[in-house]
Amino acid sequence: MRRPIKRRPKLSPDYKYESVVVEQFVNYIMERGKKNVARAIVYGALENIKSELKHDNALEIFETALRNAGPIAEVRSRRIGGATYQVPREVRPERKLALAMRWIIDAARAKKGMPMAKRLSGELIAASKNEGEAIKKRENVMKMAEANRAFAHFAW
Repeated sequence: MRRPIKRRPKLSPDYKYESVVVEQFVNYIMERGKKNVARAIVYGALENIKSELKHDNALEIFETALRNAGPIAEVRSRRIGGATYQVPREVRPERKLALAMRWIIDAARAKKGMPMAKRLSGELIAASKNEGEAIKKRENVMKMAEANRAFAHFAW
């Protein structure tokens, strides 16, 4: 029998933008419990977006980037009769958001030579324009799902 779905506590929105998604993003950025450092990075990145694009609402670009970077389908391994198949599955909305955040942060961390806030703002701007490393990652995941469409009937 399956275990019950875990009830996760609701996050309180961040104090500057009043957004739960921004607070969740701060938590993903955070390392070793240093939340103020993570907040400074995220807020700095959103300020950089405002100044670079001359756009008054950086939150809009942030949300567009997350929407663009999230995959629609992914492959999951499924063992059937001694063979392992890559079965394409639709991605739940919570996982889609989590993957988008993770991929954007990983792409920003992979770049070197600039402060993290600047790297993060660059990656968010690129993702909002459907460009950048996070979008490439999404495209690779989607290609894998498309290539293994023949095994979709194994979905559980």
